[in-house]
Amino acid sequence: MVENKIKILSTRALNSELLHKTGLQDMDVEASAFIKIIPDVSQGTAAFIQSLALQPATVIFTSVNAVNAVTMRLTAAPSWKIFSIGGATKDALLHLFDASSIVASAKNATLLSEKIIAYGGIKETVFFCGNRRMNHLPEKLGDAGITVKELTVYQTVGTPVATAKEYEGILFFSPSAVESFFSINTIPVHTVLFSIGESTTAAIESYCGNKVITSQWPGESNMMEMVADYFK
Repeated sequence: MVENKIKILSTRALNSELLHKTGLQDMDVEASAFIKIIPDVSQGTAAFIQSLALQPATVIFTSVNAVNAVTMRLTAAPSWKIFSIGGATKDALLHLFDASSIVASAKNATLLSEKIIAYGGIKETVFFCGNRRMNHLPEKLGDAGITVKELTVYQTVGTPVATAKEYEGILFFSPSAVESFFSINTIPVHTVLFSIGESTTAAIESYCGNKVITSQWPGESNMMEMVADYFK
């Protein structure tokens, strides 16, 4: 019966095919967007992207939103060395770039910065990011003597939604969504929280002491598999 189903809240929309693939369709899964992504490429930034596309460069992507904002302004794949977060971000890059263009990928920004440093010979990079990007990557690269030119190509805006139900599990895909959720909501101690990565987990732990299960690799599929495995 419906009332006996495990209640799950996702703080962003979920892929319906993955719901069935992971078996979550047997749970009472709700989804509400707690953040809004707004592409934000100024005329100056657009001109810079088009100029950069005509020359070799080392670029960094840690978000699929940044990939989408940049690639929609490219008509062909530039000769870039790309360092990328894995999962959906890397997959989005492969729609335009050949796999050989992606020099390295990692499951989080800290590990990615270590790969950039270990690659050797890199003096400067272009980091395509959002207005609320984390500090880990540019700080680690700066400490290693690598110049990071940051280009903001999208905005993240909180869109908090008040929740009246109690959920057995809640899915968080970014620190921004965590901040938006807890800005107007509290949760019971039994609710298990599922996190996309270490930065998101750190944000959750700053608001509550609930059990947090952290995905070891970025990606919606991994998150949903974690939920299915936990509650089966």
